[in-house]
Amino acid sequence: MAGHIKVATPKVRKRLKRKVSIRLRMSGTAERPRLSVFRSAKHVYVQAIDDVTGRVLASASDLEPSLKGSVAGKPKKERARAIGKAVGDKLVALKIEAVVFDRNGFIYHGRVKEVADGARDAGLKF
Repeated sequence: MAGHIKVATPKVRKRLKRKVSIRLRMSGTAERPRLSVFRSAKHVYVQAIDDVTGRVLASASDLEPSLKGSVAGKPKKERARAIGKAVGDKLVALKIEAVVFDRNGFIYHGRVKEVADGARDAGLKF
């Protein structure tokens, strides 16, 4: 194979660099998990992670059967808020009230902000 295969576009590489910088200073525990947000062009995925044990405590996305019907046809921002509320409700059911918000290198704007607001609406503190 001649030449170097590019792993990601420059934009994605910059996001990954920000992600590493953020993750060096942030960690989740069982009492206060890390709420990690990933957004693609079409979907939003959220996970509550206990970094001590490496377990995912709760997750939500707009592809879940329980959310898919209720958010179908809505704008992306409304879907993101519903996902944040869904993961927040799951964590509150597990008696977790506080999280560390990990924007995963994405700018705190738009869908990432809506996820955070939805989680706050469900009763999470961060």
